Amino acid sequence: MTRLCDLAPSNIRAIAPYQPGKPITELAREMNLNPENIIKLASNENPLGVSPKAYEAMQEALEDIARYPDGNSFALRDCLCRKFGLQPDQLIFGNGSNDILELAARAFLTPGTEAVYSQHAFAVYPLVTLATGATGISVPARNFGHDLDAMLAAVRDKTRIVFIANPNNPTGTLLAKAELRAFLAKVPEHVLVVLDEAYDEYLPAESKSEALLWLKEFSNLLISRTMSKAYGLAGLRIGYGVAAPEVADLINRVRQPFNVNSVAQAAAVAALSDEDFVQRTYALNQAGMAQITQGLTSLGLDYIPSYGNFVSFHVTDAAGVYQQLLKAGVIVRPVAAYEMPDYLRVSIGLYAENDRFLEVLEQVLKVPT
Repeated sequence: MTRLCDLAPSNIRAIAPYQPGKPITELAREMNLNPENIIKLASNENPLGVSPKAYEAMQEALEDIARYPDGNSFALRDCLCRKFGLQPDQLIFGNGSNDILELAARAFLTPGTEAVYSQHAFAVYPLVTLATGATGISVPARNFGHDLDAMLAAVRDKTRIVFIANPNNPTGTLLAKAELRAFLAKVPEHVLVVLDEAYDEYLPAESKSEALLWLKEFSNLLISRTMSKAYGLAGLRIGYGVAAPEVADLINRVRQPFNVNSVAQAAAVAALSDEDFVQRTYALNQAGMAQITQGLTSLGLDYIPSYGNFVSFHVTDAAGVYQQLLKAGVIVRPVAAYEMPDYLRVSIGLYAENDRFLEVLEQVLKVPT
């Protein structure tokens, strides 16, 4: 007898669901630990929390929660246009930047087409590709980062999208602006380049993206950004994409009505105006990155230099070390699914959290796993 689920499309049945970082509450239940004693450094969240301005805006937005949100995100659209010198018809809004990636895939990928992405790149790229029935082409990485020459060589007539994360998650690598711009100039016009810039706010001024300026030259460029990281709005799920008007129009045709809730919209507008909070976030991340990388070096562990708010480090028996860290109430991120079985990724936290992680890691490494 044929079962219902056996009749689902084969590409859907082939998807391995995305595995998020383990929540504090789940670990507390599993290990019978006090949630207050658990630190989570697994999901690249902002350890400072949320901007006070954004928090106040959320409270005000709750007063009107019985109403549907603005389906066109007018206030947020206007805010981004003024902040970055954009036109309203260039913008796409999503339930997190993951939504932008999925919308792009739905708009441009079909069975028989292909998407190109790098080995060790964000897990959502192959997921959204497979969900459309398209074929994913994973290009071997170079020093844990994107090999743009090899990715360009992988582009064929069937290619419709190239996904690039800059900085990349989970490796933290960064492509030079000149190298990336030269790549865009060589990509055929029938291929959409999705440039995922979820961690751009963590870059020093000299390294920050100039991609928004490139939109005038490259009509096949889509820039994806998020409010979940430096802006501290991960729980509200809000992100945005910027592209040529004709590209944005196509993507908006597959966007669900009211996909960005009213509280998220209000918080995002306020967060974008709070430069002081973003600067404090950047400074904390710089100090925390130095603290953790120096600690890893003192433990004799190699790590991948990172431009994000996380760092991936090499450790023998990564799976065993991960479990021992969990037992001690420290949550990091295993990255075996990224073809990095000997690595763990740790997010940058507050000073005390980073210190605890390093202390527990040192204890774990002294005991056979």
